[in-house]
Amino acid sequence: MNTRALYGILLASFSFFLFSLQDASVKWLVAALPVWQVLFVRSVTIFAICAAFGRGSGLRRASTSPILKPMLVRNLLLLAAWLSYYTAARDLGLAELTTLYYASPIVTTLLAVPFLREVVPPSRWVAVVTGFVGVLIACNIFANGVGISLPVYLALQAAVFWGIATILLRKTALEETTLVQMIISSGFLMVFTGVVAPFVWQSLDLASFALIVGTGVFAGVAQYALFEAMRRAEVSLLAPFEYTSLIWGFVLGFLIWNEVPGLNVFVGAAMIISAGLIIVAAERLGQKDMQTTTDA
Repeated sequence: MNTRALYGILLASFSFFLFSLQDASVKWLVAALPVWQVLFVRSVTIFAICAAFGRGSGLRRASTSPILKPMLVRNLLLLAAWLSYYTAARDLGLAELTTLYYASPIVTTLLAVPFLREVVPPSRWVAVVTGFVGVLIACNIFANGVGISLPVYLALQAAVFWGIATILLRKTALEETTLVQMIISSGFLMVFTGVVAPFVWQSLDLASFALIVGTGVFAGVAQYALFEAMRRAEVSLLAPFEYTSLIWGFVLGFLIWNEVPGLNVFVGAAMIISAGLIIVAAERLGQKDMQTTTDA
């Protein structure tokens, strides 16, 4: 495996860990606060950090960037994914919700072929399927079962929207710097959520405000790592590593809410880790074969 792709995998894995921290914080916050308000403060925090680093030149470059239109579309998709996901969360259990949403790496891998012209080797398909089966086992979906309903449709819709947004991120990542992308992305989301936030706003105590700002910091660093990962590696290579966030989700659930995982969680986690190892091993073997052919 080349060093650039390896860095991409490490950055993506780190970003999924931070996104898990963000999700745990949001889950805590939305129990008492509107989702729109949480997302607005989160977006303002990220935008303020990026603007401070980019200063005037970053803001000027963002305002004239050629990726404004695709980033607008991407952020509309992200907003639709979040709204679909949180709406479905009202009626679905965590196991069903998580499993349906984690169809997104499969969607991403499928779309990478026609839209990004990526050549997806069998090892990546095996890794994606292995990871998804791990998710099914970890969430005990075989015991719970899922019927067709509006919440199920919304969860699947969120997965599709997130998959398409990931494809757009790979395209824009190759055309613009990470900082400019983050300024545009957080700026759009700040405007979108800011339209609704004043109508649902609730007063914040110091602890809640600090937690939302902290969530924005986590999300900002996670976005930076993910954007940089997309600049270094193909999305079909990175897609299976999104499943690692499920493992972090169970760990945080145990640490914060004392949710004790069952045997199925450990079996599923082992399969998810195996999916990542399949990718690394296959890419390393492919690199060695290429080197052997060159030497010959």
